[in-house]
Amino acid sequence: MNEGNLHQFKPRITKRIDALIISRRALSCVMAVNPVILLIHLHQLDCPVVIAAIFIAGIGGTFQYGFCISVMTSPSPFIQELVNQTCLQRYGLSLQQWQLSLIWSFTVSIFCIGGLLGSLVAGPLISKFGRKKCLLLNNFVAIIGAVLMLLSKTAMSFEMIMVGRFLYGINGGVSLAAHTLYLVECTPKRLRGMVGVTIATFISLGKFSGQLLGISELLGTEERWPWLLGFNGFTALLQLLTLPFLPESPSFLLLDRGDRQACEKALKRLWGDKDYSREVEEMLQEKAALQSVRSHSVMELIQNQTVRWQLLTILVTFTTLQLCGINAVYFYSFDVFRAAGIQEQQLRYAALGTGLCELFTSIACFMIIETTGKKVLLFRGYMGMSATLVLLTITLYLQSLISWMPYCSMVLIFFFITFFASGPAGVTAPLPGEMLTQSFKSAGYTIACTVNWTGLFVLGMLFPVLVENLDYFCFLIFLFFCATCGLYVWFNVPETKHLTALEIAAEFQRMHCKSGKSQREQCTEQTETPNSMELYETKL
Repeated sequence: MNEGNLHQFKPRITKRIDALIISRRALSCVMAVNPVILLIHLHQLDCPVVIAAIFIAGIGGTFQYGFCISVMTSPSPFIQELVNQTCLQRYGLSLQQWQLSLIWSFTVSIFCIGGLLGSLVAGPLISKFGRKKCLLLNNFVAIIGAVLMLLSKTAMSFEMIMVGRFLYGINGGVSLAAHTLYLVECTPKRLRGMVGVTIATFISLGKFSGQLLGISELLGTEERWPWLLGFNGFTALLQLLTLPFLPESPSFLLLDRGDRQACEKALKRLWGDKDYSREVEEMLQEKAALQSVRSHSVMELIQNQTVRWQLLTILVTFTTLQLCGINAVYFYSFDVFRAAGIQEQQLRYAALGTGLCELFTSIACFMIIETTGKKVLLFRGYMGMSATLVLLTITLYLQSLISWMPYCSMVLIFFFITFFASGPAGVTAPLPGEMLTQSFKSAGYTIACTVNWTGLFVLGMLFPVLVENLDYFCFLIFLFFCATCGLYVWFNVPETKHLTALEIAAEFQRMHCKSGKSQREQCTEQTETPNSMELYETKL
């Protein structure tokens, strides 16, 4: 862009951006609590303790995961400078750029290793200690990580930041499971659909908060960046002080501890002082049904031919969820916008807009998910993302020839986030629970979780190298994954709306059986499992 033209347009552009930021900040305060507003108006909610549980569990639950995803973008130059100074002071060695990039990438990506470990140990911890106590103990992990972050600059140790990120990852992996399970079990059946929105909204709110606190006017400065990285400790401390006032999950008290009196007491605290004998009997029936079905292992799921298409769908969708390019925007949003040609002083505000964009769109997705269908949302989302990546590559190629082209690139990035949040973001996570019967669900979620965190780690390690070597053509790699997943879903996955797991399995067989005979045989084999059908209906 010509320097004279830049100075000519800069005042008008800056004013428009400032006005847009102010309006978005005001709207975000309303939209962040929008799910609770829906709960009150649509259901005439008379469970104030459940509302408190939504906020208290969320601020120390999935909020932490979202915050860690986006918080590293703003202080990246200060952390890299700390790495260089530490090596120079200790070893008298000035790092080359590729060495610095490797250490930085590992610092960012070690969060995923901790997340994978945390997600693998979350199940046993939740079963042993309970949902509430697991959340409480998990806060100490985040607080220890926050202390390391706060002291890292004073101690001149970037290794403390690595250990802190690893502990944050463990906290995020455990909280994703414990937060979701605790809220679902503490909420009346008529409100459980809404609870899913609050879980996703707290992730988006965490991403936005990490970007907002990271601007230079708040904590994104050379003096205050350790406080930015240690902010997770304050949210963990807030949950640690407030969560003890809430009851334990009623289902855990009855089914795992066998304490019916404590279960009824917890139900009355959460839902109001009424008779809940019917709900307790339903839980006991569920326990009896669970005892008649054995859960299959991961290896048994992989070897079972009757669910191979469900397994393949889980692998394709969860792999693409991480390799579609969306997390690259949050991990390295400054690099993405800088590569898109956005001026240096506008980078923080452009990155801040990405969090708002996802926050708004995730709530809008909730409004249409039941009427549109999940298959359509996945297909539209990935095809829209593919088209956006094609246009983005073209605009990046032309930005040196046309002065206003970098702003087209920025708009396309916001379109990309909109397509992601309106489909893949909200649809992918529940797929294992919808497509697999109860005996395979545990193994299905284990595979999905492993793929999710592994993909996040690989992306964090490779993306800086891809940008450095491929420049704007790196988006073509994400284009391949988005287009492949979109076409796979359209031609190989049935619509799952309002279908049970066995009905979805029959739809998979109908789509992929080569002959009517084999179709009838396999479908008959699956339907001759009354215990599984009975169990699934009891769970619903």
